[in-house]
Amino acid sequence: MLHYFPLALPFLLILFFLFIFLIVMIEVGVLGYAYQTIGVNRRYVFLLLLMCFLGSYINIPVYQLPPETVRTAGEVTFFGIPYIIPTVTQYPGTVIAVNVGGAVIPTILSIYLIFKNRLFGTALLGVAVVSVVVHWLAHPVTGLGIAVPLLVPLAAATAVAMLLSAKYAPALAYISGTLGTLIGADLLNLGKIQGLGAPIASIGGAGTFDGIFMTGILAVLLAGLMTRKNTHA
Repeated sequence: MLHYFPLALPFLLILFFLFIFLIVMIEVGVLGYAYQTIGVNRRYVFLLLLMCFLGSYINIPVYQLPPETVRTAGEVTFFGIPYIIPTVTQYPGTVIAVNVGGAVIPTILSIYLIFKNRLFGTALLGVAVVSVVVHWLAHPVTGLGIAVPLLVPLAAATAVAMLLSAKYAPALAYISGTLGTLIGADLLNLGKIQGLGAPIASIGGAGTFDGIFMTGILAVLLAGLMTRKNTHA
């Protein structure tokens, strides 16, 4: 396994303070309500978010591209977000890996939500729309891999979820935002990785983790609050 945080220290600290803010939101019941509307018990919300955050440190190698000149030990900035380029000495070419916190955990949760809420056709449509939007705006970044603007998955997932189903908007926001980002940004762009000089191209890692993490928090929170507002209207 490969271990490194995908984001540079300043932005990592921002996410950390956001995480502290979310703990407060959970305690006052706002975020807990949003996650309960998608079928996640409030008592597991903190654990789920913590696992995603810490899981971003772990990358599981699955494939290695042919040898090429790679950039190592540095920092790349995309849309104002600094990303870390890890130092790699034993791999002559780009290593394709899967990020635990940005891909494995969100995918498992998304599949669980699809079956729990029986959102098969609706989820497929939502994921397809977000995938197209994210793929259109994703960019290959030299030394990093594929990156997507932070707010794109959040905005696309929330809009699609509210349009497709107000009742299941929180679940759809999470499913569409996470799976749509993984497919649109990472999987559909695997063919562009070769030649970027990235030592590690992590699916759900650097370049997309921030979008997936923020979508998992803010899209669900926003959709949950909007659903709650509609319920009391």
